[in-house]
This record gives sequence, structure tokens and C-alpha cells, in this order.
Amino acid sequence: MHLLEVFINWLYNQSGLELTGVVTGLLCVYLAAVNNIWNWPFAIVSTGIYIYIFAQTALYADMIQNAYLFVINIYGWYYWSRRPVNAAKVPVVRITRKQVVMLVLLAAFVSPVLGFTLVSLTKVLNYNPPAFPYLDSFCTVVSLTAQIYMARKVVENWLIWVFVDIIYVTIYLSKGLQPTAFMFAIYAVLAAKGYFDWRKYYQNQQLSA
Repeated sequence: MHLLEVFINWLYNQSGLELTGVVTGLLCVYLAAVNNIWNWPFAIVSTGIYIYIFAQTALYADMIQNAYLFVINIYGWYYWSRRPVNAAKVPVVRITRKQVVMLVLLAAFVSPVLGFTLVSLTKVLNYNPPAFPYLDSFCTVVSLTAQIYMARKVVENWLIWVFVDIIYVTIYLSKGLQPTAFMFAIYAVLAAKGYFDWRKYYQNQQLSA
């Protein structure tokens, strides 16, 4: 009972907006992991909320990421639903060598440019300095690439998410965003599940073919 009271008190002291972002975020990742198209509307709500939250906590790369994800989630919803209801689902595919190279190049070259730009712009505009500008930028670039691969139903997108979600847990804990850190810890677990599930879907597709 004491632990329950502690949890209730902790929950009461959290931001209602952040908790809403957490709930919708968890729902969208779970539904994506089980290959359900309804992950996209929940993702749209969650990313919309986090655009505001990350702006308030000076995680500007994350703010930009969520603004982009807001748009790409709309694209993903369209891409997954463009076939007739009675048609087969869009098949999952394995990652290509070109996609691996693209991920590495983007992470290596775009991340430092984005980090430097954020530091410079906040100085010029007299905003609060960005938190973890280069690490946050790296995670943003990797996450955006993983999101595109998820929209295209690339199996290995989930392995990329496991990697980046673990880094995000430490970032959000350091910024006092405990519910968000908890959400990303669960994201990492769901991403691992998503990988094994999608790999199984792919193997079944190959057997059917």
C-alpha cells in the first residue's frame, strides 16, 4: 500500500500534458510493433505534445525531430493505408546495404552540423542554450532515419530504435522528464519485440512466396 501511495503521489506531481504524451506514445509504439495501422494517429498526437515539451526544456533537436515526425507520421498513415481494405498488408523488407550506408553517413556528418547550428542559433537569438546539443542531434538524426525505415517497413528499423532509445533514457532523466524517460525505456523493450515480430513476418512472407 505504501508503494502505491508513493506512486500515486509521484503521478499527481507530474505534468498532465507529459503523461498524455507518454500514454499516446506508448500506444503508438505498441501498435506499430504488432503491425497495426492505428499506431499513426496516436503518434501524431504524441509528437504534437512533445514539440511543446522539448521547446520548454531546451531540447531543441528533439523539438525539431518531433515536428518532423509529426509530418512523417501523417505520411506513414497514408503509406500504410493506401491499399484497399481487403488487400494484403504492405510487406516488410530487410534493410539494404545502401540504407545502412545512408544511416552511417547521416549520423557522422549531419549530427555535428545540427549540433553546431543549434548552439550558434540559440546564442544569436538569445535563447536558453541547448541541452546536450551534439548527443541530442546525433539521436535526432538516427531517430529520423529509423522513422523513415519504419514507414517503409524495414525490419531492422527496430534495432536502430533500441540503440537510440537507451541513449534517450539517460538524456531525459538528466532533464527531470521522468515519465518520458520511463516511456523510452519501455520503447526499447517494445522495439526489441517489434524486431522479432517483424522478422517473423518477413520469414513467413518468404515461405509464402
